[in-house]
Amino acid sequence: MESNRSFASLKLIRIIGLFYLFVIICAGFSQGYVRGTLVVPGDAVATADNILQNKALFQLGLTTDLIAFLFDLVISILLYKIFKPFHKGLALLSAGFRLIAHPAIASINLLNHYMAMKVLDTNAFAGSFSIEQVQEMSSLLMEAHHYGYLIAGGFFGVHCILFGVLIYKSNVFPKLFGGLLLGSGAGYLIETFGNFNFPGYENQTALIVGIAAAIGEIGITIYMLTKGATSSYKRLKELTR
Repeated sequence: MESNRSFASLKLIRIIGLFYLFVIICAGFSQGYVRGTLVVPGDAVATADNILQNKALFQLGLTTDLIAFLFDLVISILLYKIFKPFHKGLALLSAGFRLIAHPAIASINLLNHYMAMKVLDTNAFAGSFSIEQVQEMSSLLMEAHHYGYLIAGGFFGVHCILFGVLIYKSNVFPKLFGGLLLGSGAGYLIETFGNFNFPGYENQTALIVGIAAAIGEIGITIYMLTKGATSSYKRLKELTR
C-alpha cells in the first residue's frame, strides 16, 4: 500500500510538470505568437486585416488558450494535494487564486477574443455601422481582452507568491524555486498594476513579467520533469512520514 502511495506521489509531481509544460507552450503560443503577431496596437485597420486574413490562426490562438486554462484547473487541484499536508489553508488559498485567474477570469475573457473576429466576419452590422466603425469595435474588443488578461494576471501573481511561500514552508522543492516564484508573482503584479495605473510603460512591464515568469515557472517545470521530481518525492515522503 505504501509503495502504491509513493508511486502516486512521484507520478503526481511529474504530471504537474507535464501539465505545466503544456500550459507554458499553449499560452505562450496564444499570447506571444498569435496575438503578438496579429494585433497591432493603436491600428484598428491593420489588426482587422490581420485577423480576417488569418482567421484559422486567430481561432487556434483561442483554442490553445482554452486548453491551457483547462490544464491550469488540474494543476491547481494537484498542487493543493501536494501542499495540503503542510499548510491546508495556504494551499487552498493558493489554489483558489490560480482557479480564479485562468480557469475563471481568463476563460471568460476569451469571449472578447472570439467576438473581435466575429464582428468582422459577419454581415449583422452592415446596415448600422461603417467598415471603419466595425474595425474600431473589433479593436476595442481586443483591447478589452488585453485588460482582462491583465486582471487575470493579478490573481495569478498572488498565486505565484503563495506558491513560493508554500515551497519555503514545505521544503518539498528547493527553496531556490520559492524565491524565483516570488519574483514571478511580483512580475505579474507589476505588469497588472503598472499598466492600469502608469500607462505608457507596457513594453517595460511585459519584459519584466516575461523574464520573471520564464525563470520561475519554466525553471520549476523543468525540475519537476527531470530528476528533480525524484528528489522532491523523497523529501515529500520524509516530511509526511
